[in-house]
Amino acid sequence: MNLTHELEGLVQELQSGLDQASSLEALEELRVAFLGRKGRLAQIMQRLPELSPEDRPAVGKTANIVKQQLTELLDGRTAALSRAAEDARLALFDPTIPGRQPWQGSLHPVTLVMTEICDIFRGLGYDIVTGPEVENDFYNFEALNMPSDHPARDMQDTLYVTEEILMRTHTSPLQIRTMKERKPPVAAIAPGKVYRRDSDLTHTPMFHQIEGFMVDHKVSMAELRGTLTAFLQAVFGGNTKVRFRPSFFPFTEPSAEVDISCCICGGKGTVNGAPCRVCKQTGWVEILGCGMIDPEVFKSVGYDPELYSGFAFGLGVERVTMLKYGIGDLRMFFENDVRFLNQFV
Repeated sequence: MNLTHELEGLVQELQSGLDQASSLEALEELRVAFLGRKGRLAQIMQRLPELSPEDRPAVGKTANIVKQQLTELLDGRTAALSRAAEDARLALFDPTIPGRQPWQGSLHPVTLVMTEICDIFRGLGYDIVTGPEVENDFYNFEALNMPSDHPARDMQDTLYVTEEILMRTHTSPLQIRTMKERKPPVAAIAPGKVYRRDSDLTHTPMFHQIEGFMVDHKVSMAELRGTLTAFLQAVFGGNTKVRFRPSFFPFTEPSAEVDISCCICGGKGTVNGAPCRVCKQTGWVEILGCGMIDPEVFKSVGYDPELYSGFAFGLGVERVTMLKYGIGDLRMFFENDVRFLNQFV
């Protein structure tokens, strides 16, 4: 019964090894050496067929007992080393040291700018309106003076759900919805997400836009200029210069693009003697589009263009955010890097 003696001897051998083991790594090496698939116990059991059939049951029983004893010894030593490591760690703990304040998080910079813009216009007497992001063709195009064959539809690469249902390409449909529900005077802004089939270094398929409009008797282009100048100087600073350039939009006539003096180079065109990459040395950056609401739009909502006039404007919130905070890469808005977001607490 030499195998029985060898099996029983494993317990003493392991005990001697455990007395020398001072780390969890050393214990794992002992576990593999004694209980692994090619360990001491497995090697002894491979010789079991050498025994007579009468002796095998007794040796097998001894092997099971020895395996349990080896496992208990290893588990006990593991628990002891774990407790010792925890005690050592706690010994280094000083309860008098002030705790580290956990980061509470912050609003996304795009959200901060949207909130700021809404607050500015709310202070000017504008209402905040919202509506569906999945729109029908009438509100997104037809009522905005863009019939199905209008070339202006090519200006926006649309994401269609069906032939008549689409993801809104701008927040201008809320202008139509609001005017159909209310009678003048009306002044409102519509912040929200919009969707287009754009995906490159300067565009994303989903972004944020704010549409604003006012309708009343004898609303003029001068009021549009005054409103937008006050708004842009509130966002970018009182020294910001504003200029209007003729442009085209199917739902406004006349239409204009609005530029502001570059807030990166201060309108100089250079930064520390180097060309400004934001304004391309012009000293100006485009910020939004606007114009007087086209009479055809009034007809689509039941307003009499002989009695009422109004203006509308639209801007991309990400663009305003990048200029306001000097953010050079659009991808930062989507990477969820805490180091970036932590700057806006």
